[in-house]
Amino acid sequence: MKIVTLVLGALQVNCYLVYDETTKECMVIDPGAEGQKIVTEIEKRDLKVKYIVNTHGHVDHISANAYVKERLEAPLLIHEDDAAMLGDGTINMSSYLGEEVNKPLADRLLKDGDVLELAENKIRVLHTPGHTRGGISLVCSNICFSGDTLFLMSIGRTDLPGGSFKQLIDSIKNKLFTLDDEVVVYPGHGPQTTIGQEKADNPFVTC
Repeated sequence: MKIVTLVLGALQVNCYLVYDETTKECMVIDPGAEGQKIVTEIEKRDLKVKYIVNTHGHVDHISANAYVKERLEAPLLIHEDDAAMLGDGTINMSSYLGEEVNKPLADRLLKDGDVLELAENKIRVLHTPGHTRGGISLVCSNICFSGDTLFLMSIGRTDLPGGSFKQLIDSIKNKLFTLDDEVVVYPGHGPQTTIGQEKADNPFVTC
């Protein structure tokens, strides 16, 4: 699989275009801002978007959902426990930033263990709550898209509604840290890392 990283918006969210180089089937992960830039990158590569996936429902990860969905006519997916956030600016935090994001709603609700197919690639959904109740990570072979669960030498914040430090650490230890050390982690913000590096050096998680 090929991965294109777009750093978007004031909060510098990582939006990922994940696609099969042969079929051009594509998944858009976290279109958080600058919808035109996302669509331009997709059209430039002649990609066929099969899914738009939100790793969780905070405004910085969902703000361009409507634009990208309308332009590309692709279904929007989110974990069932974060689905309500897409329609409520208070709980997705957009109201506090002066922009009310309350649409579109999800076309499909995800659960732990679901598998998304992208050409011959199978992408597994891991429910990794803690940053939000319905936070997910996406795993395919030696790649993990961790949303705002795990960062390079850091973890997602847990002081917002729906957050839980205990749940987040449990998600990291019992879901993400069961992956191979060589798995490359693509987080919701900041540079990539590996599972092995975070197991060894992340100061917020003690194994």
